[in-house]
Amino acid sequence: MNLPNKLTIFRVILIPFFIVFLLVPITPVDKWIALAIFIIASLTDLLDGKIARKYNLVTNFGKFMDPLADKLLVCSALICLIELERIPSWMVIVIIAREFIISGFRLVASDNGVVIAASYWGKFKTTFQMVAVCLLIADIPALYLLTRIVLWIAVILTVVSLVDYLIKNKDVMKESK
Repeated sequence: MNLPNKLTIFRVILIPFFIVFLLVPITPVDKWIALAIFIIASLTDLLDGKIARKYNLVTNFGKFMDPLADKLLVCSALICLIELERIPSWMVIVIIAREFIISGFRLVASDNGVVIAASYWGKFKTTFQMVAVCLLIADIPALYLLTRIVLWIAVILTVVSLVDYLIKNKDVMKESK
């Protein structure tokens, strides 16, 4: 169990704590604790990948768990934010649907011996989603317009990254027939 994999597991372990502090009123600063947990978890995503590549610590476990941990973190946050009435459910459905489609596509590709790397669109999408989640958690009235703009950019990048991904990898589906 190398350091990048430990960071990935740590990210997954943080998710229930994040959810509790976001949804269960315990202290007057719950949302700020939830925000701090989300930021720490998001930073472990950045860190584990850099460490794994720099020190050649890439493992099959990491290839599987890292994207899964990211999806669990972001999707958990978005679903909680629906309950808090800070994001429309249709936006969350678009974001989660994209993740299911890409995950299914990657499974088909791996069955054909093809590894599909993340694109820059996907990385931008993830960055904007995480920033949008942070702004939605903070829920600062003076940042309402900025929050909405970042959220819309995240949704648009979600769709753009999906289309880009499907176009660039259309041959994967042809090979699976």
